[in-house]
Amino acid sequence: MASSLVHGIHTIDTDFHRPRFDAAYLVVERGRGAFIDCGLNSSAPRLLAALAEVELAPADVDWLILTHVHLDHAGGAGLLLSQLPNARLVVHPRGAPHMIDPSRLIAGASAVYGADEVARTYGQLVPVPADRVVEARDGHVVDLAGRPLLCLDAPGHARHHIVIFDAASRCFFTGDTFGLSYRELDSAAGPFILPTTTPVQFEPEALKASIQRMLSHQPLAMYLTHYGRVDPPERLALALLEQIDAMVALAERYAASSAAERHAALCAGLRKLYCERARKHGCGLDESEVAKVLEMDIELNAQGLGVWLDRRDAA
Repeated sequence: MASSLVHGIHTIDTDFHRPRFDAAYLVVERGRGAFIDCGLNSSAPRLLAALAEVELAPADVDWLILTHVHLDHAGGAGLLLSQLPNARLVVHPRGAPHMIDPSRLIAGASAVYGADEVARTYGQLVPVPADRVVEARDGHVVDLAGRPLLCLDAPGHARHHIVIFDAASRCFFTGDTFGLSYRELDSAAGPFILPTTTPVQFEPEALKASIQRMLSHQPLAMYLTHYGRVDPPERLALALLEQIDAMVALAERYAASSAAERHAALCAGLRKLYCERARKHGCGLDESEVAKVLEMDIELNAQGLGVWLDRRDAA
């Protein structure tokens, strides 16, 4: 259920989509706990089971910190908090209203995935009482039993995104700002990584700046939602920055195409880009297997690039 690592950091597979796809984290310090991201409503039993594994009770959790409010990170927040009597929710100020009233969050996800799919996958979102919500502005510090967790504004994937620096481990919890890295694509060279440009707030320059800002803290490793702990940050950051530029160049190549033609071309171009990089990385999967692992991300990244182009051209 949960894997235990050093510094009291536990990785929890939220059981969304497939194994080792979506992670939440439990940080334990002197008998107190903080969850970072929480998955879906259906993930709550796994997070509660992780507490039992480390001999904590629900009342021992002080915080649920959300990197951002996309539903694979935050969909289960209200339900989980209803079972954590002493915990408060920490979220970017732009995300706070959507946790208190999730109706717009559901509407936005439905526009991307379809209303039926959202209802089937995420269920009924439970609102979070306003008096349990703490807005994390840039530089906000969450105190976990004397252990500081520094929240930094980290736009680029979403404008309501924060990353959390844990000085005790010298690691970041990065949500989606430091990209995606699936264990199926690891090789002898280490983790394979790619950016996530999912709709609707991809901003390439902001994303690159957020990555560089994280590096300025000289972290030892990154804890990604998709999926797990990865290092070394410097090599992975370089790969992300190169790919952001390559993806933007690909999008600009098809800026004048019709929406349908552009989307098809972007999907094909992203598949080629990722498969070529995976081969050079020494990934043991063949091209069709790599494309299958990344199928959802190719589709969503193509959508996000298209939204970015439309917004840029309309400005």
